[in-house]
Amino acid sequence: MAARDTGCDRLLPVQHLRPGDHAFVSYGDDEVRWEVVTAFVRLGLARGEKVLVLPCLGVPFDEVLARIDFPSRSTVPARERGQLVVSSMREVIRPDTEFTAARQMSRLRAETDRATAEGHTGLRAFIDMGWVRALGADVQVMAARETGAHALFSGRPYTEICAYDRRRFDRTLLTAMERAHPRVLLERLGSLRSTRGPDGTLHFIGEADATHRPAVGRALEISLAQTAPARRLTVDLTRLHFLSVGCAVGLLTLARGAAGHELIEVRCDRGQRRMLRRLGAGTVSRLVLTEVVRPW
Repeated sequence: MAARDTGCDRLLPVQHLRPGDHAFVSYGDDEVRWEVVTAFVRLGLARGEKVLVLPCLGVPFDEVLARIDFPSRSTVPARERGQLVVSSMREVIRPDTEFTAARQMSRLRAETDRATAEGHTGLRAFIDMGWVRALGADVQVMAARETGAHALFSGRPYTEICAYDRRRFDRTLLTAMERAHPRVLLERLGSLRSTRGPDGTLHFIGEADATHRPAVGRALEISLAQTAPARRLTVDLTRLHFLSVGCAVGLLTLARGAAGHELIEVRCDRGQRRMLRRLGAGTVSRLVLTEVVRPW
């Protein structure tokens, strides 16, 4: 069911991150945590960015590399040419031994400049926040860093994910850290969220594959019922990384049958618009497709 979410515009799949984004993600499982970092690394390499991975202290670098490379060793050439670097927060703040936000941000800013000087399109960093307590850092200092790091990102080719293990941090801190980040990521690849924005728009976020067709249908049916008095519904597909033919057909079928609505607007990207038109969107008189150009 679609839930109203006043911050729904912050939620994204990892595949939609772009330069300048500062994102929060949390995990509660040792297997799940590798999904987002692996996708983040591979996408960055494919886009010509330099990638820095700072895993939780105590996780061997060999394990990190094995996870990123599974099921092949496709990242080996990137490591050999220095495009992919697995390091640690201790190394980032060196020669200091005690964490300061100023030292960390200065180093990351310098690394971003170095990456572009080396010919990369930018720098992206995955930072597992397990190092905070391992280095004895003050959580309040980190909170200030997360809310005051705009200069690292604004107008610069730098992208960062801060990953929080829910088993290491209390709920109050996690909530505060989530709010402090401009972007929030879906925890798992292949997942789907539907949310209702404050204006009533139904947003689908993630991957609408064949297994999610019933969930897509339910969210649409509920939103159609809730917007019946206004006789208008807006559906936003632009934060979907994948839209299956089955889910697209389901949307068109419900739109065709929504006799009580005067207008159903579907905001979509170029590929989604092309698919919907090929499936017959043009034959649904109340349906309007609005193409939105992604900024990435």
